[in-house]
Amino acid sequence: MTDPQAAIDAETDTTGVERDSRVSQRTAGETQPGIPFIGAGPGDPGLLTVTGKELVEAADLVVHAGSLVNSELLDTYCADAEQVSSIGKDLEELVPLMRDAHEGGRDVVRLHSGDPAIYGAAIEQMDALEHEGVPTYIVPGVTSAFAASATLRTQLTLNGVANHVAFTRPQGKTLDAEDDHIGEFVGMGDVTTCIYLGTHAVDETMDRLLEAGHDPETPVAVVYHASWPDEDVIEGTIETIGERVASAGYRASAMVVIGDAARKAGYERSYLYDGWANRDATDSEADD
Repeated sequence: MTDPQAAIDAETDTTGVERDSRVSQRTAGETQPGIPFIGAGPGDPGLLTVTGKELVEAADLVVHAGSLVNSELLDTYCADAEQVSSIGKDLEELVPLMRDAHEGGRDVVRLHSGDPAIYGAAIEQMDALEHEGVPTYIVPGVTSAFAASATLRTQLTLNGVANHVAFTRPQGKTLDAEDDHIGEFVGMGDVTTCIYLGTHAVDETMDRLLEAGHDPETPVAVVYHASWPDEDVIEGTIETIGERVASAGYRASAMVVIGDAARKAGYERSYLYDGWANRDATDSEADD
């Protein structure tokens, strides 16, 4: 097997100058040849897409993201397949495992939590497999920010409240301090900031926001295990949420939502249901 990093570099060099021909031939909802990288959704098995369900039910080998994927989903849809957790395995182990199974004629599925496009580390696996001659593709899933929004019974964008959404993560081992833009997003005012991979750092993140002069009364909601049976919602403000999350003892698996949209307060009626569709065609169309 080619060294995974060398394979990634080679694929990046190629795709940087040549457009993958499949881009114009395939759609996101289409089953394709090769190994699908499927978003399992945030937790509830019912939030797996129809295409994802069909593919995992037909799989001979399901490589999944360990405890990040609800065991109920695996038991319900993948009971007859060989199941391998990717936790603790590196590319040097995962890539040959999937390649050999695929080349041996088995139907292989790679099951990520949430949606592979958001902090999923899917592309590096896919590029390594493609370099080995194994085609791959992505099947989208429901990301945890959307599940959290549904739990909070709100929208991440709200007319007159939030025109933008930021998916981000806090500084730490993976992200340098200068690349942490949470404060910038919050400071824009009309942005709903969704923090992934930051449950362990809620207190520190809020302290930094306070030190930077952000309004301590800015609403914050933390949804632990969104859509799982043990889901929990902790609400507060930039000033209070850190202590509340610490008291609850959560250190992982929660979505942090910052902004007025978390409370669904103060929004304005949109133009969508305000008769705009019946106006003269020369009028500008509403986009919200």
